[in-house]
Amino acid sequence: MKLRPLADRVIVKRVESETKTASGIVIPDNAAEKPDQGEVLAVGPGKQDEDGKRIALSVKVGDRVLFGKYSGQTVKVEGDELLVMKEDDLFAVVEK
Repeated sequence: MKLRPLADRVIVKRVESETKTASGIVIPDNAAEKPDQGEVLAVGPGKQDEDGKRIALSVKVGDRVLFGKYSGQTVKVEGDELLVMKEDDLFAVVEK
């Protein structure tokens, strides 16, 4: 199944967080927080301004992004847990 987000929405898949601290302590799954980073899987065409022109999104497929802990709506697609959120819910693009 392919998802095509509408307007200024993006589909993000969470990136797995580390299960071990810098000092070597293993964090059990039930104590680990959900990661606040993800990879953009799909982007919408952008929202329209007052004149009806599309404003393109500033993120693209493949970007690694930061978002709030409770941002977006969680959906399950073919066994994967994905987030659908507006571009405004994204904080930053992680550049390497």
